[in-house]
Amino acid sequence: MAGAVHLTKRFFGSLLPLDAPRRDLEWIGEQLIDAEIDIWRSMSRVDRRHAAGVARRVERAMGHEATRPVLAAALLHDCGKTVSGLGTYGRVIATLSVKAAGHEHAVAWRETSGFTRRVGLYVLHPELGADLLGMAGSAPLTVAWAREHHLPPEQWTVPLEVGQVLKEADDD
Repeated sequence: MAGAVHLTKRFFGSLLPLDAPRRDLEWIGEQLIDAEIDIWRSMSRVDRRHAAGVARRVERAMGHEATRPVLAAALLHDCGKTVSGLGTYGRVIATLSVKAAGHEHAVAWRETSGFTRRVGLYVLHPELGADLLGMAGSAPLTVAWAREHHLPPEQWTVPLEVGQVLKEADDD
């Protein structure tokens, strides 16, 4: 049920394509290395706004323990979504398609073409984002969280306490 609430909030939030708050932009630039800033800028305004909110919630929850790699993980965990090129409605269709067809079947769609391929790429956004961040020289924790943010806690390689804060902030 929490997943449905989260997705509903994200959908309605995406209908108002505002960027991250201006007051956060300088702070965000301080949390990211140059190559990560390029990735950040490639994200949609809606995804940047969402990620800024996640990062601020992580900062409040962790205080001085919210290191640069942790905040970068919060800011960039969904960066792989850029690879699919899907907008809001395409993402809704992709999410519903995955629920109907199953994750494994949807992943196979990346081998097709057109919209179906883009849905397959969207499903793979955690792996694609981790690859982007790895090539950018991001910290191992940042890369790992991009790859693992949809996995159950028992599959995380990030410290459990950090992963729990990141996950809770993302699902808020």
